[in-house]
Amino acid sequence: MTALIATDLDRTMIYSRAAMELAVTESDVAERPGDENLLCVEVYDGKPLSYVTSAAEAMLRTLTASAVVVPTTTRTVAQFERIDLPGAPWRYAITTNGGNILVDGVPDAGWRSGVDIAIADGGASLVEVGAELSRRIDDSWVRSSRVADELFSYLVVDLDAMPAGFVEEWNDWCVDRGWGASRQGHKIYTMPDAVCKSRAVAEVRSRLVDDGVLEPEAPVLAAGDGALDANMLSAADAAIRPRHGELETLGWQHPTLSVTGSSGIAAGEEILRWFADRVGRGAGTTATGALL
Repeated sequence: MTALIATDLDRTMIYSRAAMELAVTESDVAERPGDENLLCVEVYDGKPLSYVTSAAEAMLRTLTASAVVVPTTTRTVAQFERIDLPGAPWRYAITTNGGNILVDGVPDAGWRSGVDIAIADGGASLVEVGAELSRRIDDSWVRSSRVADELFSYLVVDLDAMPAGFVEEWNDWCVDRGWGASRQGHKIYTMPDAVCKSRAVAEVRSRLVDDGVLEPEAPVLAAGDGALDANMLSAADAAIRPRHGELETLGWQHPTLSVTGSSGIAAGEEILRWFADRVGRGAGTTATGALL
């Protein structure tokens, strides 16, 4: 295989109806696909939830024939299993922001054990962090509070009612205890430093090289839209983010980062074209930092 492609899913590769509308220019609006050009890839509670375009479906299937595609998501294992992404089944997938590596759909117990040890060694426990978070929130602006695979927590909030500066103040408390906080859309994540996508991607790449699936010089390419993707994007040989999402709001850049011209679901197609172009260049890229 010519490359390892680690791609975030929600608002990067797949889109809800609301996320399709993340258009910021008139050209984005003009490119918005009709229903006949959409493929539903997730159904939840009997209702269609997430989509890719027909063009994206075709490109993703083609890409999996020449590169190792590794879905890399902050979703829990159960949430990931709801998705019927073109190109499956996956030898490897990364869920729970790197806290779990799935091998042929099954969580790798050894990897998870190592993550749990790293969290314990890194600072506060999930129980301690959760107790402090509970003291800082209330039902007037928090719609729900969840724990993801016993690794981290996230809130679903009413942004208009949320106290000004909450995320920043909460993050300040977390950083001294081996954790961090960030917001993506209506969700506020509280994440241990030991749980990150880049570590899991590096582990998968090492296994693929050891198995002879990837050449040692094969590049890692990555895509994502949120702050929780930043470490994965900066660790990759080359990366791309859409012109929407948390990283766009932050104006986040990196020397090896490209940014799509489109936003919304059109950006998903553009990301796949970007991947295909770089995979097509083959040996012109290396995992040691050579330019793509």
